Amino acid sequence: MVANEISKIAVLGSGTMGNGIAQVCATNGLDVRMQDVETSFLERGEAAIHKSLGRLVKAGKLDDGQVEQITGRITVTTDRDAAVDGVDLVIEAIPEDLDLKQEVFADLDEKTPEHAILASNTSNFSITAIASATKRPDRVIGMHWFNPAPVMKLIEIVRGVDTSDDTVSAIERASEQLGKESVVCKDAQGFITTRAVIALTCEALRMLEEGVASKEDIDKAIRLGLNHPMGPLELGDLTGLDTTLHVADAMSETYGERFLPSNTLRNLVRAGHYGRKTGRGVYDYDDS
Repeated sequence: MVANEISKIAVLGSGTMGNGIAQVCATNGLDVRMQDVETSFLERGEAAIHKSLGRLVKAGKLDDGQVEQITGRITVTTDRDAAVDGVDLVIEAIPEDLDLKQEVFADLDEKTPEHAILASNTSNFSITAIASATKRPDRVIGMHWFNPAPVMKLIEIVRGVDTSDDTVSAIERASEQLGKESVVCKDAQGFITTRAVIALTCEALRMLEEGVASKEDIDKAIRLGLNHPMGPLELGDLTGLDTTLHVADAMSETYGERFLPSNTLRNLVRAGHYGRKTGRGVYDYDDS
């Protein structure tokens, strides 16, 4: 039996996705506990939230009093037991490592209330595989957010083999409560969005490698011709080329040659050029 109403949420992970999810939950009036393994990670997560809210104040969308209310709803802790005590929903936003996720979900299964839903923000791994580490696979679900979480409108809901209809309905209602729209898909490698974007990014990198066009013109063509907000090469740099390579390798194991990474992608990652986070990827970035 899942919760009739979700009011208390724990977010595991305070990185880019974790702090963004926590901000959205708190902005929409929910109490949220953001947990991570080190205090320094939490401090960076809190600073990112304050910076994001500060931009909204400058834009006239929030005032200082509202910011104080939002941040007051967020509790940070390194104590997972305290973070998940009495919650209705846990959203896991830890690194993309299946063994680690299974270990965390097994622990959550022991420490969270029986009614609590355990959701993973994974963009790649099988929800069924993650759920297999628990004794409540009917209450384990994929809740895939997009970066930046406070801005992007979509939540991709992924149902594992044993995910119940009640759990899916609860997450659909929670997504709406958080001001998001949702889609539901089955537990297929890459779901909807990751499968589509990796295919596009890999093909754009192959076009670059073959000299079909410059990187600028490939991105410009996709932005203006297909009405995408950014080109696939720009997007790869934003999300991280190391992540793109990792996911493409996993996808090619499942779907074959159409997802095989190009030599350009492999060499950029070998050289440590992951994109914006390292200052260089397909494009070069300065401090600004």
